[in-house]
Amino acid sequence: MPDVTNQLLSSVGAPAPLRGADVGAARERTRRRRLWWIAALLTPLMVWMWWRVLTGDPVGPPSMPTIDPLYLMAGLFFLFLLLIIVASSVGGGRSPHIVVRPEQIEVGLDDVVGIDVVKAEVVRTLNLFLAHRTFAIEMGGRSRRGVLFEGGPGTGKTHTAKALAKEAGVPFLMATATSFQSGLQGASQRKVRNFFKALRKAARQYGGAIGFIDEFDAIALRRPTMSMSPQPANPSSGLLSCGGLVGLPALARTVTPSVVTTPFTGGGDAQMTVNELLVQMQSFDQPTGGQKLYGALVDVINLVLPAHRQLKGPGPARANIMLFASTNTAERLDPALLRPGRFDQRLSFDLPGKVGRRQIVDHFLARKAHVAELDGEERRDALAAITHGYSPAMLEGLLDEALVQAVEAGRRAMTWQDVEHARLVTEIGLGQPVTYTAHEERLIATHEAGHATVAWLVAPQRRLEVLTIIKRRDALGLLAHGDTEEVYTRARGEMERLIQIAFGGQVAEEVFFDDISTGPSGDLQYATTVAAQMVGAAGMVETLVSFAAVQGSAFSDSGIVGRVLGDSEGRRMVEQVLTTQRDAVRLLLAENKHLVAALRDALVERHELIGTEITDILQAAQRAHESATADAPAVIDLRDPVTVDDPDVG
Repeated sequence: MPDVTNQLLSSVGAPAPLRGADVGAARERTRRRRLWWIAALLTPLMVWMWWRVLTGDPVGPPSMPTIDPLYLMAGLFFLFLLLIIVASSVGGGRSPHIVVRPEQIEVGLDDVVGIDVVKAEVVRTLNLFLAHRTFAIEMGGRSRRGVLFEGGPGTGKTHTAKALAKEAGVPFLMATATSFQSGLQGASQRKVRNFFKALRKAARQYGGAIGFIDEFDAIALRRPTMSMSPQPANPSSGLLSCGGLVGLPALARTVTPSVVTTPFTGGGDAQMTVNELLVQMQSFDQPTGGQKLYGALVDVINLVLPAHRQLKGPGPARANIMLFASTNTAERLDPALLRPGRFDQRLSFDLPGKVGRRQIVDHFLARKAHVAELDGEERRDALAAITHGYSPAMLEGLLDEALVQAVEAGRRAMTWQDVEHARLVTEIGLGQPVTYTAHEERLIATHEAGHATVAWLVAPQRRLEVLTIIKRRDALGLLAHGDTEEVYTRARGEMERLIQIAFGGQVAEEVFFDDISTGPSGDLQYATTVAAQMVGAAGMVETLVSFAAVQGSAFSDSGIVGRVLGDSEGRRMVEQVLTTQRDAVRLLLAENKHLVAALRDALVERHELIGTEITDILQAAQRAHESATADAPAVIDLRDPVTVDDPDVG
């Protein structure tokens, strides 16, 4: 037995779910006990029936009494009304769950890709649940009761839950949080109670049961009386974080309403629903009806028994239950729900990295029609690289849109060009037919060519993806560019080069038209944001003061840009950064007008350039310029003095 126990505990960390384990043994014991009860109930009945047969008095059908049809119809009518009343009362508090069976789900754990760390932790949690008895007896541990899936939309929370339902091997009760909500006062709490009651019943019948509530925040929001201010960080903890430049969330204020109302429908019922969740998640182990009856009988008998002869009541009825829940906004949940003993673990479903996206791309392309070009390692790596920030759902949507592009072109399989056009459609929008004037078309083409030229010259590590003058949403033209490799931090030089790329369009207009249009407004906004982060958040310009730490002032609720620009000294430093980078771009484009002109002419002719089409034009223009410069005769300025090194001369 110890060898079996050790083997079982060592298998908890295996990459696949356990089969059988304690849950399977409990289910087998329950099945045998159920058969014994059936046999015990049926045996006396069968003996009595055989005795009647052997004595010549077999059991026949009962004789029905004669009833007046009028009385029968009246009785049925009132019985029907009674049933309607009972059904409306009972049905209003019925648990909204559905029991999901493995054969009803096509998704397995093998289909959960790109989130290997989270997947491994889910499997470990499931294995602890399946081996709960051994874990408790041998090690004194308590298996996790609740696991919260948190993360943005489309990151795989519900997908993982479906795979879990297929692999768990126990009843999986699934419900959406909105299905617990009701317009009748108290009905939501009854639904919650009945949901956990169904979980306990299934756990006793099958050795364990798993519940899953999707969009959990719909019934578990923070109660009004709970503080909404985050706990301050412990300054003595010695923890330092290294992160990118992101906007800090505004600190929410504590709101205490002066008047608390509890109408027939509304917020009061929502608060009581949270309270019911707290009670049920803490009270998984509740006695059954039979145990309650047995306990009541024992209590009655003990009233007449002396203290040394008191009978023992029933022991605790442990139900092996685990609850999974998913939410996009975990920070809005009631903190009492998130403590250990209720939700013991919070798993964050983050956006996949490049390696994860590559796995997801392989998974989806194995099921979608595509040409042989997309089977190449280089193309798939490129697709994983250009989809930085994509969730798994967005990646699937991108490939589905690529298939739509292929169908519209009369093909049965997607190509790389279909993927690129699909990315334009999903990220930027459909191209809108706009008739520019000749001057506008040339101006917009020059503006976008300036962006691309500066990006190619100062940031060769960036990938030029799309250059277009086709109107999409609010953009008359655009340059899409990204990092060749996935990065999470930026150096000061990189930040400065991003500002230079943003100024490329405005400076190109100055160089070629000696004027500036309204087109660079979005570029200036982007450049100002980057410069403000350099000044106020990263300590890259003159000051080491972090404007993100501002509290209790008029600017504490604004973003980092508002805080920096609201300070006169911060505004001066931002202006200095922007002016310096703009002057650098002016010198750069003055020396490389030929590159801007080549891209501009190609855009006017073709309207849209994708990927290597951009760099091919720039490289060809650079080679032509270098060749023309090398073939040009040398010009000697006769006004310069001639230095003669020959000692015999003069």
